[in-house]
Amino acid sequence: MSKRALKKYLADLKQEELSDQLLDLYERFPVVKEYYDFVFNPKEDKMVQEAKVKIANEYFPVKRKRPKARRSVAQKFIKHFLKLGVEPQLIADVMLYNVEIAQAFSADKNVPEAFYKSMLNSFTEAVQYVAINALLPDFKERIVKVFQATQNQKWPNEDEFSRALDIID
Repeated sequence: MSKRALKKYLADLKQEELSDQLLDLYERFPVVKEYYDFVFNPKEDKMVQEAKVKIANEYFPVKRKRPKARRSVAQKFIKHFLKLGVEPQLIADVMLYNVEIAQAFSADKNVPEAFYKSMLNSFTEAVQYVAINALLPDFKERIVKVFQATQNQKWPNEDEFSRALDIID
């Protein structure tokens, strides 16, 4: 069904029929329920804290011995936050936190080459997001610290991190 056809269909419905359909969607689809829960009671700070705990657990696990160090966990949270419409400042915070915690992990671990490439992608996305949303004054210091950490830890792709910074200059 096209958006135009949906608009026509919805315009033809009575108020009660429309609210019945919305309630049905709310009950049937967890995504719709989550969206409305977020819209009417946005606990963004709580969601961000939960995301940070789960991201940190990927690198510094509490219940298991070995870290999984998966970038995808953070990416799922970021994508979900973007869909819900979480404040850009909080999304940027999670994006940079992901890279920062990964750097803390790599400081005392031997990580594969793919890890560095993955973190470069995360860093580049974070810098672009900060630039697009005009959040540079709030995050410039953290971005520079992440870059300096790549130099201090002698990451093999530190030059590429430098190029990612060209976006903000």
